Amino acid sequence: MTAAVFLALALLSYLIGAIPFGVIVGKVLSGVDVRDYGSGATGTTNVLRTAGPVAALLVLFGDLGKGMAPVLLAWWLVPQSSWAEALAGIGAIVGHSWPVYAGFRGGKGSATGVGALLIMAPWVGLMALGVFAVVVALTRYVSLGSILGTLAMIVGLVSFVLLGAEPWPYLAFALVGGAILIFRHKDNVLRLMAGTEHRMGERGKRRQVSL
Repeated sequence: MTAAVFLALALLSYLIGAIPFGVIVGKVLSGVDVRDYGSGATGTTNVLRTAGPVAALLVLFGDLGKGMAPVLLAWWLVPQSSWAEALAGIGAIVGHSWPVYAGFRGGKGSATGVGALLIMAPWVGLMALGVFAVVVALTRYVSLGSILGTLAMIVGLVSFVLLGAEPWPYLAFALVGGAILIFRHKDNVLRLMAGTEHRMGERGKRRQVSL
């Protein structure tokens, strides 16, 4: 029974995380598919560039909620199971990154990961958000803020676990979830190194599609 519950939780977490708020909001408010513009991602940053601040704010709250909801679902399905919470958080990140509803073309997963983290380990989540905010304020590079915020999450969560302040299963979320978030930003890293990364506030150009 426990294995079946964990399997169901993983599937539900993925399906919740896969809800493409960026695609939905972009089409409803601006009549565009945000995947055709800018970075092609469905997250808040690309929505801001292509559909404006109102759409971006709606997507931000939606993506945060996609991370929170599966962890809360884990509390209900498997009470007091840190493994269930970690699995739910990872499932949500995977769903956002590769959504079945949107041709497996999703976002980078940062907001969804933070949403899960804020439920699992609020202080670590706030620390990661703080790092993100400071980096973006100083550089206007959202991608750099997301990457460094993710690294802060990994370091913070691992440290809390080693100190006994958080349960050991959270290491799975830190290492697996963190690795996915960093991997999803690989193109941003290359653009940052090349000096071609867009800063916050710059408009996203239509992507060229090769036939």
